[in-house]
Amino acid sequence: MRERAQINKHQQRTVATRRKLLKAALRVFARDGFEAARIEDIAHQAGHTRGAFYANFETKEDLFFALLEQQISTHVNNLQQLLACCADPEERLQALREYYVKRIHDRQWVLLMVEFKLFALRHRRLHARLAGTHRRLRLSAKPEAIMRLLPARMRHKGDSAEACRAVLEAALNGLVLEHAYDPKRISEREVVSALRRIFNLLIPE
Repeated sequence: MRERAQINKHQQRTVATRRKLLKAALRVFARDGFEAARIEDIAHQAGHTRGAFYANFETKEDLFFALLEQQISTHVNNLQQLLACCADPEERLQALREYYVKRIHDRQWVLLMVEFKLFALRHRRLHARLAGTHRRLRLSAKPEAIMRLLPARMRHKGDSAEACRAVLEAALNGLVLEHAYDPKRISEREVVSALRRIFNLLIPE
């Protein structure tokens, strides 16, 4: 019994350490950029050593994908709760559009995603593995479960559904990047308006 309690305490410490490393990584990635971020700095921010880092993650890329998985899980849960409160498919569609548009406020994560994709493109040896892992994590979110709650016209099959999501993601990333770079050129209000128009163009009411 005592041995089991010790194992549980060890598991709890492991989970807590991993959570701290993920939280620290987001701060360090946002501050220094993905490529410049150092494992030593992430471990220090988390209050641990490099040894603790390598006990939980093999590489900095693995840590990023753990962050990505965490983000995907959070967004899926938030969406499911939001759509469950809607009365019908059309109301759910409007709620989905507004949820999509409001992601401009998660600028830190959007910019980090753009930076990570550029990192993957610059490192050809890693590119296929990184893109494949990213694709697997997106599919693990089971987007079809959310699509079933929406109007029938949104239930694309095969590549068309993924292409639609890719276009929406690219529009969000690009507009957030442009606004962050030069807010005098395109304001937040204009970004919101453009994202709504793009969403409505891809998924007409």
